[in-house]
Amino acid sequence: MVRKLSRGVALAVGLGVLPLVAACSGGGGDKGSGKAGEESSPVAAVVAPARVEVIAELTGCEVKIRTEAEELREGVCQTSAGDYLITTFPKDELKEVWLESAAIYGGKYLVGPRWAVSAKPNVLKQLKAKVGGTIRDLSQPSAS
Repeated sequence: MVRKLSRGVALAVGLGVLPLVAACSGGGGDKGSGKAGEESSPVAAVVAPARVEVIAELTGCEVKIRTEAEELREGVCQTSAGDYLITTFPKDELKEVWLESAAIYGGKYLVGPRWAVSAKPNVLKQLKAKVGGTIRDLSQPSAS
């Protein structure tokens, strides 16, 4: 009972601080700090490592889980704004391997801590405003 109460209090405090973190996070365009082809978001930390269902809820879609594996989970969202695929990973290393593989197809992806969203660029911009993250252009070579 105490453990459940502690979790509830921690969740309530986290949700109470969340708007402050988003509002106070500079948002100044620090263009020199990212990899080539990336656009940062001032609220990127808001979503942190999340489940497919959490990201889907934040974007206003009822997700259909397409892949359930050890390495990743994928869910498909079909909305009036456009269709998109949400992929989550248990480790950032697996996300990076997935992005390297996706680079052969090029395109842009919205990327956060242990998650990525695949969609058309105009849809990615709308989703970025809701969940944060970084838009990565995989058709451009990254500066390593």
